[in-house]
Amino acid sequence: MKTINSYATHPLQAFEWGEFRKKTGVKIVRTDKFQVSIHKIPKLPFNIGYFPKGPLPDKKMIAELLEIGKKEKCIFIQLEPNVLKNEIGNWKLEIGNFRLKRAAHPLFTKYTFVLDLSPSEDELLKNMHSKTRYNIKVAEKHGVEIVENNSDEAFEKYLKLTRETTQRQGFFAHTQKYHRLMWETLKGKDAPGKLSAHLFLANYKNEVLVAWILFVFKDTLYYPYGASSSKFRETMASNLMLWEAIKFGKKLGLKKFDMWGALGPTPSEKDPWYGFHKFKLGYGPTLVEFVGSFDLVINKPLYEIYKVTDKLRWAVLKLFK
Repeated sequence: MKTINSYATHPLQAFEWGEFRKKTGVKIVRTDKFQVSIHKIPKLPFNIGYFPKGPLPDKKMIAELLEIGKKEKCIFIQLEPNVLKNEIGNWKLEIGNFRLKRAAHPLFTKYTFVLDLSPSEDELLKNMHSKTRYNIKVAEKHGVEIVENNSDEAFEKYLKLTRETTQRQGFFAHTQKYHRLMWETLKGKDAPGKLSAHLFLANYKNEVLVAWILFVFKDTLYYPYGASSSKFRETMASNLMLWEAIKFGKKLGLKKFDMWGALGPTPSEKDPWYGFHKFKLGYGPTLVEFVGSFDLVINKPLYEIYKVTDKLRWAVLKLFK
């Protein structure tokens, strides 16, 4: 019998991810082929559904989602299909018939970088930007060491760097409890078809300069979480980290490396994420565009109210940040 992982094409639809989210207090509703997380709206008897990185919905799936949404008292269910824009054909004509609206507040980026891992290491290096190749050599000359370390001690170092990074760069991040439960659930799950997490550290002079968590799911490597120190920036440790991640994926025989997000084809240099986008771009990946984020509206009057209050909430968060 096929399991949900047989149909999943992304870590966020993996059975193991659903089990992790259960530990955080989120309800998971599963069908034979997909899972939806149910998120309670504080102090109200209503919920929001989230269906990340699933297949392109058809009429049957929309009917299933409407049934789930009504049963779980959802105002809406947000869908973010793991489907590229150039693969949808005439699907956009069905959006209105499916009661889908462009998402009021998308959670996943519409773009990501994907690197083909099939070329040789020499070919991959050749396809990189010259500055990226240079920075990798700088890190190697400094003696930066990249190691996989899935110990509890290494994970505490990752958490410490994550706190430092979020404070320095001023962006929102998941809580320590969230990260601990994720790691507890996903580390060391190496088995065909299962989602697993791997922790890599960049060490230099007894200091951890960079810490990344990588996911492995089916034929793809993912880079969902990373943190870095403000010390010894001249060592270019992050450049070597990404190169070693690529080699790790090749060693496992994976086909692709999804770098978990990017800006669009013409990014502004003023965008706060521009530096990170440019960093990834240096490795020669392909920029891909997904179909986007959609809200399947269950309760239209409450949905309109929610959109207004959500805008105000984010405006207040940005003000206090």
